[in-house]
This record gives sequence, C-alpha cells and structure tokens, in this order.
Amino acid sequence: MAQIGIDRRSFIKSSLLAGGGMALSFSWMISCKASAKKGMPDEWFELNGYIRIGENGAVTLASPNPEFGQNIKTSMPMILAEELDVAWEDVCVEQADFLPDRFKGQFTGGSQAIRQNWTPLRTAGATARQMLILAAAAHWNVPATEITTRKGVLLHPPSGKKAHYGEFASAAASIPIPQNVSLKEVKQFNIIGTSQKNVDHRAIVAGKGLYGLDLEKEGMLIAMIVHPPAFGMQLKRMDDSEARKLPGIHDIFTIEVLPAEFERGIFDTMAFLKLAVVTGRSTWEVLQAKKALKIEWEKEPERTFSFRGWDGKTTPVIYPAELPDSRTQRALIARPQKTTVLRKDGNPEAAFQSAAKIIERTYTAPFLAHNTMEPTNCFAHVTADRVEIQGPTQSPEFMAAALEKRLGIPKENIHIRLTRMGGGFGRRFYGHHILEAALISRHVQAPVKLIYTREDDMTGGIYRPAYSMTYRAALDAGNTLIGLHVTGGGIPESPIHENRFPAGAVEHYLAESWTLPSNITVGYFRAPSSNFNASAEQSFLDELAAETGKDPIDFRLELLEKAKKTPVGTRNDYDVDRYASVLKLVREKAGWANPSAGIYRGVSAYFCHNSYVAQVLELKMENGFPSVERVVAAVDCGIVVNPVSAINMVQGAIVDGIGNALFGEMNFRAGEPQKSNFDRYRMIRMHEAPKRIEVHFAENEIDPTGLGEPPFPPVFAAVANALYQATGKRFYHHPYMNELAVQPMDQKDS
Repeated sequence: MAQIGIDRRSFIKSSLLAGGGMALSFSWMISCKASAKKGMPDEWFELNGYIRIGENGAVTLASPNPEFGQNIKTSMPMILAEELDVAWEDVCVEQADFLPDRFKGQFTGGSQAIRQNWTPLRTAGATARQMLILAAAAHWNVPATEITTRKGVLLHPPSGKKAHYGEFASAAASIPIPQNVSLKEVKQFNIIGTSQKNVDHRAIVAGKGLYGLDLEKEGMLIAMIVHPPAFGMQLKRMDDSEARKLPGIHDIFTIEVLPAEFERGIFDTMAFLKLAVVTGRSTWEVLQAKKALKIEWEKEPERTFSFRGWDGKTTPVIYPAELPDSRTQRALIARPQKTTVLRKDGNPEAAFQSAAKIIERTYTAPFLAHNTMEPTNCFAHVTADRVEIQGPTQSPEFMAAALEKRLGIPKENIHIRLTRMGGGFGRRFYGHHILEAALISRHVQAPVKLIYTREDDMTGGIYRPAYSMTYRAALDAGNTLIGLHVTGGGIPESPIHENRFPAGAVEHYLAESWTLPSNITVGYFRAPSSNFNASAEQSFLDELAAETGKDPIDFRLELLEKAKKTPVGTRNDYDVDRYASVLKLVREKAGWANPSAGIYRGVSAYFCHNSYVAQVLELKMENGFPSVERVVAAVDCGIVVNPVSAINMVQGAIVDGIGNALFGEMNFRAGEPQKSNFDRYRMIRMHEAPKRIEVHFAENEIDPTGLGEPPFPPVFAAVANALYQATGKRFYHHPYMNELAVQPMDQKDS
C-alpha cells in the first residue's frame, strides 16, 4: 500500500485532450510516505510520471529521464504500464522535455534512474488505475472493490460490464486523488520481468532523427570551436583574415565560456575559458575556415576557482600553471605522498611488525577519454529573453541553472529538449558545450548547431583521472591474512572506497588517500573511481589467494564469511550475503571446477552502485595476444525490469571494460594530448570482443538497484587474473597490452 500524501496542485489533472481523454501528471515529493511489506524503498525521491489516455483507450507514457543507450526510455514506461495495467503493445512512449515544474530528478547517472524512480513510477501508475476504477464505479453505481482491470479494460464481473480506459478517462480526471493505492505483488507482474524491445529500435535502424547531430532547423548556422592545443595554454591572439575569405562563412570571433570569477558547479569546467569560434552555412565550409585560422597561444597563469560541491559548500580549487607531461606525472605518482587516513581498524602497525611475511604491490592507471560514438554537439537559439536548447545531456537541471546564471535569463524562459544520446558514460554530465552553443547563438543572433570534431572531443578534457594504489598485506606464520593497508591517490582525485570489501573482513585494516592537483580537466567516467579501485583490489586478492595456496573464489568467500560472522567496523557498505551469492552463482555457471584445456581463467567480483557482480573471464593466447573466449557474469541488481535490455547492458559493460583494460590510455606531452582520434586512441575491435558472454541474474524480490555501471569495474581484474594464468606474469599497470612482450603497432607509440 502506498500513501499518496500530495495535494491537487502536485497532481495536475486535465481533460484537454480531444475526445475526452485525460492527462495525469504526478509530482511525488520527498514528504510522501510509504508503507508496505514489500517493494518500497527506505527513501522517497522527487519524480513526475506523465500519463495520457485518449478517448479510444490509447495510452501515451512519457519517459522523463535522458536516454543514452541504457534503455530507460523503455524500462521506465514499463514500470508505469505495469501498475496502470495496460497492454504493452498498446502503449506509445515519448521522450519528455526538461520540464522542472512537472518532472523532478530528470537526471541520468550513477546507475540511479530505475532505482530512484521504481516506487514513484509504480505509485503513479497505480494511482491513475485507481482513479479510473473509481470513475467507472460511480458511473455503473457499483462498489469500486468489485471492479478489476486487465490490459487497459475495466471489468465488473458480477454484471458483466466492461469498458476500456478511454471511456472513463475524462470522468477520472475529476475524481479526488486517492490517499492510498495498492501496489502489485512481484508475483503479479505481467510486464516487469519480460523482455521488451527498445521502443526506438525501428527509428534507430531507419536513421530517423533522434540524436542531436540529426537536428536541422531553418535559418540554422553551423558553429565550430577551436580550443588551446594543450592544457596550461590560452588564446593570445588570432588572425582570421584568410578564413573570412572562404565561402559560406558567417562570422569568426572569440567567446569567454565561463569567466574566472564565475562560481563553478558540479558539471562546469575549469579549462579553456576562451575559445575561437567559426560560424557558417555548412559543416564542410566551417571546417575549412577553422583550419585556415592562425592562432597564437601562450602559457596561462595559475588560477584559483570557486567550486560549489554536492554538499552545497563552496571551496577553492587550484588550477596550477603547468604543461603536464605523462612521464613527469608517473614519476610524481611513484613518490610517497602526504596522505589522509580514511579508515583504521584494529592495530595495523602492530600487525605488520609481527607479520611473518609482507606482500606489497602497486597498481596504476592512466587518464582515459570517454569517446562516445556521437561527438559533442548542441543546438541553441538564444533571444533577448528566451533560450531554446536541444542536444545530448545527462543533467538538464544543472545545465538550466548554469545557463540562467551565465546568460541572466530566468529558468522559466529556458527550454531544454532532450535528444537521445549516442553514448554518455559520464561525458554528457558536463555542459560546457551547451553554454558554448548558447553564447555563440546570442553573439550571432541566430539559431546555431555547435559541432565538435572527434579531435575537439578527444583533446578537450573531461578525462577519467590517472590513478595509483598500493596494497600491503601482512600474513602470519600460518599464511593467514592478519593485516591490510591500502594507500590510493590520483591526479587530481583519489579512487579509494575505504568502506568496501575487504574492509570489514580483516581485523587490522588501514586505508589512506592522497591527491595531486592538475589543470587537466577530469570528470565522472563509467563507475567513477570504482573502475580502478576494483581492478587493483581484485588483482591483489587474486595474488593473495595464490600466496596462501587457496582457490581464488574460495579465498574471497572465506573473507566474506569472516565479515559476516565477525565483522570489523560499523561502516561496511556491502551486504555479505548478496556479495557471496554472485560468487557462488558465477562459480556454478562458469563450471569453475572443470577447467577446459588450453583455456586460462580469471575471476573478479565487486560491489558498487548498490549492485553486486562477479565475473569469470576465459582466454587463450594466440601469437602473443589474448583472445577472450568467454565471459560469465553473475549479477544481483534486484528485480530486473527488462531482461533483454539488462543483458545487453552487462554485455556492453564487459566489452567496454576489456577494451579499456587492454588498450585505453591518454598521454600528455607538454600539456598536449597525444591521441586525438581512433587511429591512435586504441579501442577494442570487433574481433577482439569475447566470443561469448553469458549473463545470469540472481533471483530475488529486492527493489531494483544499479546496472549501468556495476558490470564494468570487475572485468579489469578478471582480465589481469586470466593473463597471469596464461603468462605466469602479474599485470599491475593499465593498459595491459603495454606490459605484454608483443604489442600492437598502434600501442608502441604510447
């Protein structure tokens, strides 16, 4: 039973549709309360669900959150449709615009979309269904408790009366909002848990205009930018005389994206404040003029920016005056740094002093570029008092706030239309391209479509930070793990998650962190920091298992059993039983007890974003190169809304992780990114992807947790651990292909 607890203003109802349909908009506020034995979260989150029902029974469901391939545009309406009790084949799904008065929390990231919207969406659907039942009961003059529904049809079995939803849609709009509605038991689900095709699949295959790059509008100019060639450089002067002579060019000028004194928010950038801009009739003409520009660059000074974090507090961030170099950075990482203690259990110093054996290993990873398939772009039309934006973004609410502050135009006059994104992975959180497009449009007083070339996108920042982590283990005379010390840091952020496994399983435990400032702009990258933390942690646990003579899976399960029976500390953020269950499931499904001849296996398991994933990766060596034959994944993400989509997401994360583990690397020389396109930035090839990926989900009735990110981190260590079995060599530094004796030609220049 869900308690609604909202007023009529929050529950907007209208019957403005032609033919007497109804539109229901639900705004579920944080003050709402829930009471149920199953299926209700500990917290409520702001969200709107939007339902339209036509007089003919047709149902349109709006998906409020941005879609970038994780298929929430299908899964979120499935949740609405389940509780509304309509036939999925009768539902039309449309992407909602950014409408903060109607929808709350239109944010996609952190694997939170389904988790946070699960109960509000269900309650929205159930409330609309109950209002339709009440309307029918009043018209038929029968008790509402005698009316049932099935696939969009209202039924009164005692009298045999029935009607589709459209016949009572208008009447339902005048029904008082029920204060309590019943939600289905999991066993009653008819849509949730069934595999449904992507609602956009036909349009995608047919090349319909779903993406920002597809957009064409009358009178629109094409815009491109030129940013400094290196971090630590800024524009000094520009000679555009030759470029202006080229055909099709409208204007050439410079813009200041964010002034130095501008208080940065979570998704604002601190690099490349001043850009050169070319606008013109066509992409080709603008690109030629861009190449004809003669720009002189100079070193920029050290800056200190004001930054407002998630907690609302403002802190200074140093942007050092330097031309960063990967070789120098690797040397800095190797030096001892001043650390901050994040967690300390027991007496780790004494444990290491009394240890019979100490094992110490250091792991490193370079900067990584996001490389979304669709390069950065944005359409903008800015007038004196209105802003129209259309393009790929994961965080429209934050972008609207930045636009309001930068342009001085109130939020209510800022309209953001959400396009489907050709990849996100955290890259689309950052809205500098939206601000750039808006500033360009205001300057030229015309609608513009800003397009980044692949080179612009790959060299313009927002990278995964460079990381380092050192693990030390203390073993007693009986080869038992008695102490663990982890020190981790990065440029400019640390990857440490001090309360995750194996914290809580080791009596004497110490976690420390450090950071180094940098003017290389970094940001969220699929499973932020977890992607490296898992790699180092699970590689080290594998090495400890070998050192103690134990099976890698058994070793992990023994540690989890200790964390369950005699937990250390009170801040452990993982569920022991769920963690152990995926290890046991992957052991069974991979046939761990029966290895195949000539096949080398690595196991890894990790918890992040509220979900648990274990993986067994199998490979063989062919001419010195690893060939991944099979990956078996066991996943506990709670209830799976759309199995086929969930399987696809796990498969994609595994392929993505293998590619980054083997090849991913961005280096810098004198501040200049050394790779600007896919001819040098090595991505995984089709023939290098696993031959088979098997995905198995834990069966339970836990509310959905995260899935977009959790399958990504474990695969790094699964690759490293399998490579050890194949070569007898441990792999400590990403990308692993650099450590193999034989390297692909496009890796040798790294």
